[in-house]
Amino acid sequence: SSSMAGLRAGLQQMRVQMRARSATFRQAVRQHSTKAAAATGTGGVLAFAQSNPFLFQVGISTAKTGAADMLTQTAVEGKGLSEIDFKRNFVFIVFGAAYLGGFQWWIQVTQYRKWFPGMDRFANASMAEKLKDVPGMISAVKQICFDVFVHLPFMYFPAFYTVKEFCQGTSWNPLSWVQDGCTKYYHNFSKDTYAMFCLWGPADCILFSLPMWLRMPARHLVSFGWTGYVSFLRGAKIPAKVDDAKE
Repeated sequence: SSSMAGLRAGLQQMRVQMRARSATFRQAVRQHSTKAAAATGTGGVLAFAQSNPFLFQVGISTAKTGAADMLTQTAVEGKGLSEIDFKRNFVFIVFGAAYLGGFQWWIQVTQYRKWFPGMDRFANASMAEKLKDVPGMISAVKQICFDVFVHLPFMYFPAFYTVKEFCQGTSWNPLSWVQDGCTKYYHNFSKDTYAMFCLWGPADCILFSLPMWLRMPARHLVSFGWTGYVSFLRGAKIPAKVDDAKE
């Protein structure tokens, strides 16, 4: 028994030494990565993103949304500079800053933290830890379901069509913006929500497993392609009663 005790003590000491060496190695890799990032100029950007996640994602959202529409108008629709619809581009800039950068943060970060306790812990854990965290995975599935079945169809799209009426419409009555915008959304509901489910259902499975500081910027990057689609299909000014059959 004394020999077994000595063996166990030796194994325990080996584990402690291996952990210490592993920690030293990880720290050295981290320091090397930090120096490399500083040398390439990316360190400051990442540091700002991690320390100011709200401002960072608002900037990305605003720039991304306006750029996606501009790219759609020029590259997809073939417009020259003199033909660009800047009022339409303004729709996307306003929507990108106010809704995607502001309101969406409030929903998916501020409110989600209240509705789904432990969200930050799960998001910031390693992938190995996430796969063992069954309650955390269930919570992530709930977050995804809220996004694709509540937020996007009943908040995102009505807000987009309302902002579109605000920027492109002729009325100064906020009730008219909402009424006309929601009327157009009603006619396009099936096609818009189908496209939304096809993209955001799979994308959310990845986005809601990312670290919290990266979640919204990554969402905005995915949204670049989605914004181009929405710009091409819904960006132009159309009559209130036009439906998909007439497009």
